[in-house]
Amino acid sequence: MDTITNYFADFTEEQLQQFAALKDLYKEWNEKINVISRKDIDNFYEHHVLHSLAIATQFEFKAGSEIMDLGSGGGFPGVPLAIFFPDTQFHLVDSINKKLKVANEIAAAIGLKNLSVQHTRAEDIKNRKFDVVVSRAVAPLKDLWWWAKPLLKKGVSPNGLICLKGGDLTQEISESKCRPRVWEIDKIFTEPFFKEKFLLHVPL
Repeated sequence: MDTITNYFADFTEEQLQQFAALKDLYKEWNEKINVISRKDIDNFYEHHVLHSLAIATQFEFKAGSEIMDLGSGGGFPGVPLAIFFPDTQFHLVDSINKKLKVANEIAAAIGLKNLSVQHTRAEDIKNRKFDVVVSRAVAPLKDLWWWAKPLLKKGVSPNGLICLKGGDLTQEISESKCRPRVWEIDKIFTEPFFKEKFLLHVPL
């Protein structure tokens, strides 16, 4: 938990309790349905929660806005962001239902009221638009943008695609034909884990 509170203050008691409960809940669920690498569970707050919250260092999601977490898996970055922004609605989408079940059960266990899940592919979502689509290490930027763009509302701020990625992104960005704004996460968080990890924003 210190990993988070070193960088963020002003949490309510409820938010602190929700963050504190996450590790044991994920550890318990992970033994039934593998959503986090076993060796990663010891670094849970740094590698999963803090990494997800890199988005919150640069973006303020307004009350009532709707955010889709594309390819959410077991709930990252959606679950930590839903705790961080309790007045914003988060919709977690994944094609693997058992992983969404973990996210949904954990959200229920900690009393998250602003999170919903949907077992589907992004390209099959019709008649619904979101302010922002977020994603963590799901697919190449070209594909993420192809899936996200039809689901985005126009004329809202922030808008577009916000994703967390790692490694050398030169070719991936070039192939996407997008011109994202890029932040180096190791300039935001000092832990060595964040070297060569990036936050990207493709506005609509």
